[in-house]
Amino acid sequence: MDWGSTWDFLWHFLIIFAWIAYLLVLFQILTDLFWRDHQTSGFVKALWVVFLFVIPWFAALVYLIARGQGMAVRAREAAVAAKQQTDDYIRQAAGRSPAEEIAHAKELLDAGTITQGEYESLKSKALA
Repeated sequence: MDWGSTWDFLWHFLIIFAWIAYLLVLFQILTDLFWRDHQTSGFVKALWVVFLFVIPWFAALVYLIARGQGMAVRAREAAVAAKQQTDDYIRQAAGRSPAEEIAHAKELLDAGTITQGEYESLKSKALA
């Protein structure tokens, strides 16, 4: 068995793993900088980008140490906002709840717009 080729394979595997790990961290940092962090100035963002490409591993490590806590808070806030938008869209797309439909029908009945029979019909449709 040729151990040289095995160690070469393992070394290349490690290099590829490190490269992919760095890309994942880089994309997380860039996402945090440009889409979630609205308080940092453009000049500071540009400096971070320069450092991330000039001294990649060191800059990424410093960023995660210095701003990691804020990064987690901003990610959580973005997730909560996305969930809220999704819930609002679902509520809007689904229409009114059965209770809201019945209440609306009752308002129409009280205003004299519909008859008692129409009210009962709308109520049974809402409950179906």
